[in-house]
Amino acid sequence: MAGWKSFREWIGLSKPPKRELDKSQYSLVSCGELTTDNIQLWLALPDEVKNDPSLASLRQMYERDEATPLATKSGNPIKVLSLVDPSPTAVGDTEVCSAKKDSNETPTITEIKGADNVPTNEHKKTEKKTKPAYYIKMTVLLACWIFFTVIFLTHDVKKETRGVASVAPDEVKTMTSASLETSRPHSILISVSGPFLAENDEIKLNDTIKERTKSVTMWLESSRTNATNLKEKSENWTIYLDEDDTLPDFGGAETRSAILKLRPGISANGNCSLKIVTTSRAFVAFSVAYKLDPVDENVGVIYACVLLVGLYVLIIFEIINRTLAAVTMSTMSLAALALAGDRPALSEVITWLNEETLILLFSMMLLVAIMAETGIFDFLAVFTFQVTKGKLWPLILLLCAITATVSSILDNVTTILLMSPITIRLCEVMELDPVPILMFMAIFSNIGGTATPVGDPPNVIVASNRAVIDSGINFANFTAHMALGIILVFCQTAMQIRYVFRDSNKLRLTVPKEIRGLSHQISIWRRAADSLPHLSKDVQVVRERLERKIRKLTVELDVLIKKSNSRACPEETFQTTLKEMKDKYKIRDKALLIKASVAVCFVVVVFFLHSMPALDRVSLGWTALLGAILLLILADREDLEPVLHRVEWSTLLFFAALFVLMEALSKLGLISYIGGIMELLILRVDESSRLAVAILLTLWVSGVISAFVDNIPLTTMMVRVVVSMGSNLKLDLPMQPLIWALLFGVCLGGNGTLIGASANVVCAGVAEQHGYKFTFARFFRVGFPLMIGHFVVASIYLLMCHCVFSWH
Repeated sequence: MAGWKSFREWIGLSKPPKRELDKSQYSLVSCGELTTDNIQLWLALPDEVKNDPSLASLRQMYERDEATPLATKSGNPIKVLSLVDPSPTAVGDTEVCSAKKDSNETPTITEIKGADNVPTNEHKKTEKKTKPAYYIKMTVLLACWIFFTVIFLTHDVKKETRGVASVAPDEVKTMTSASLETSRPHSILISVSGPFLAENDEIKLNDTIKERTKSVTMWLESSRTNATNLKEKSENWTIYLDEDDTLPDFGGAETRSAILKLRPGISANGNCSLKIVTTSRAFVAFSVAYKLDPVDENVGVIYACVLLVGLYVLIIFEIINRTLAAVTMSTMSLAALALAGDRPALSEVITWLNEETLILLFSMMLLVAIMAETGIFDFLAVFTFQVTKGKLWPLILLLCAITATVSSILDNVTTILLMSPITIRLCEVMELDPVPILMFMAIFSNIGGTATPVGDPPNVIVASNRAVIDSGINFANFTAHMALGIILVFCQTAMQIRYVFRDSNKLRLTVPKEIRGLSHQISIWRRAADSLPHLSKDVQVVRERLERKIRKLTVELDVLIKKSNSRACPEETFQTTLKEMKDKYKIRDKALLIKASVAVCFVVVVFFLHSMPALDRVSLGWTALLGAILLLILADREDLEPVLHRVEWSTLLFFAALFVLMEALSKLGLISYIGGIMELLILRVDESSRLAVAILLTLWVSGVISAFVDNIPLTTMMVRVVVSMGSNLKLDLPMQPLIWALLFGVCLGGNGTLIGASANVVCAGVAEQHGYKFTFARFFRVGFPLMIGHFVVASIYLLMCHCVFSWH
């Protein structure tokens, strides 16, 4: 209706009301250019635009000709639009009002009268759409529950048969059992432990040496029970003995395993037995364990892929809570193992949990929960604000640099638990959104943790591997080689983040008040200009004046945005804000802070001692637990419930479920299948380019997998693959470059997704405890492009070091 009335006034069918104008001190419009039609167009504009000083000449002409007061419909004079959010102003039948103060959108909302029922109708439509989705979700989840419940009720736990064998020279030892005779399996998974060569050492033997080396040979044999007594046997499995082919009294035994298969259909009508012979001239004793009909690799890989995809669908689309998703899919993985004929016992499942990581997390959560009561995190937030003088990007980069540095000394999970509360408090004070900044910190903690052997759990796993130590990798050359590459990755990440978030409004909870007000003014003027028809020269005169005003306001807005992008706190209010923060955020309990400092110092010192082999007697988890117990004793709490309530139990349960799932995927053959493909691809490459291809393949494959699979169990499996490739005489590759490529891949690949690294999950848990929700998609949009950048930089660095300068 407002547009129709304006059109009637413009063509002269209705006479505009006579209004009184306020005097203006300046004008952008020359009175000599004005006509009666200009006045008619001006009267049709919104009151905010019509009353602006830049159009004062139109008001003066109208006042001279009509001499009528200009007022609002309510009878009150119209005020000049200021740089703050104006109150709703009536324009015909339409209300133009500002957005709410806490809105992140540009405050230009048009509310049409009589549209009060629209939200209700939309809500009803949403409810109708939500109900089918809810029923589908519940149906699928209940179907999963019924599936693994039925599997567990109908499948027995797969038992492992154990025994001891002693083989004499020139003897064919026959081992049999009731399970072998009655089950008549097509294959068995056999594990032996005794005086055998390690697999990596055995790979180095050539055919001539193998002929001279003493060995033990095993095979599975089946015989029919009918008159023909036809025998069928599997391929021979030969294991070479160590130089000292006697089993030590305590330890020293090497464990080897293999799958012995019969041709399908042969064992169905005959008994099975295990045959063993040796070329040694002395008795050879060893322990034997076997499982019947292990998981078929082809079927297991399919099961594993389906489970992994299912987990990511649940987490990415936030169908259910991520902890419940991990618990559900880990239980499904156990059902898949049972369906494949290898259901593990509960005692075996418990051994799959990485108790070291769980104890470390729990203990550090206790330390941080008690330290938070002292006010130290608030104090450090104020200190960081003071050092950076309220400048936005120096503040963010300083937090990230501190996180990366501390993470190279402590492990990255501990660093995140210590730094997250400081960051959240600082962001709340400065009205920044903590979620993207916490994402940066988790990413930089993974980057910093890659630099040293104690900074990240995968580093600990690789650095403690015996074959890796034998290849010449120690604490010093580990740090020297990795730290240089990490410095380059740090610079790449900082520049990439600065470019992606060049608009600082992406880092704020709300747009600054001044920017909101000016944006609102521009939107009003723009709508006024767009509403003018294209019919005459008079219209063009008014349009040019409106466009001139819009350009002036746009320049002012650009200046405000530039200042906002460079500072988290306006320069003119920095000192006042700093004084208020110092008065408000102080150390609340100095005595408890001293006690907490003693406990934390103990943990940090012992963490350092952990890197020295002579003093490596207490693990990281035990160190953190001892520190937590020390602080609980010193704090002398009568009631521990408030402290235990702040422990993130859902995060711990998520990790436990993830450990079970990853171990199940490993048993289903997914990771070994990927490792086998890598070896085949490298063998197809020409020898001159084999090292470069092996480095790139190890880096990118392990990195991409690490983004979607927790890097701790992945590293456990991939280090075996890499050591095998480095020891393979056919490949003829140095081991050290492959180890560095693996470490860059599994550590930096964790930055790709929310569940790719332990630090990401812990950071999300801390954020949710403070009321800020991490989503998988939001982390993926930030982390995955950064991860690709990491790999590009790491690829160039490794190729230069080992293919150009041969650092190894």
